Amino acid sequence: MRTLNISISELEFNKFGLKKEKLSFSDLLEILSNELSKQNLNDSIELAEKYGLSKMTMDEITKEVNAVRHAKDHS
Repeated sequence: MRTLNISISELEFNKFGLKKEKLSFSDLLEILSNELSKQNLNDSIELAEKYGLSKMTMDEITKEVNAVRHAKDHS
């Protein structure tokens, strides 16, 4: 097994909720994946609010999805 040393700032250490200075690569991947997922979710929420999609009802969403599917089936 190899060891890789990575330097990060104190701010990043705290931002990612790290508790210890040594962790496995799989733990690092999980932490980074979770952070990226949070960022993507926040970006999606911002876009939904910007374009008014966050105010749509489930019925309106279903109608939009069905309309797109119908258009793809008949193109």
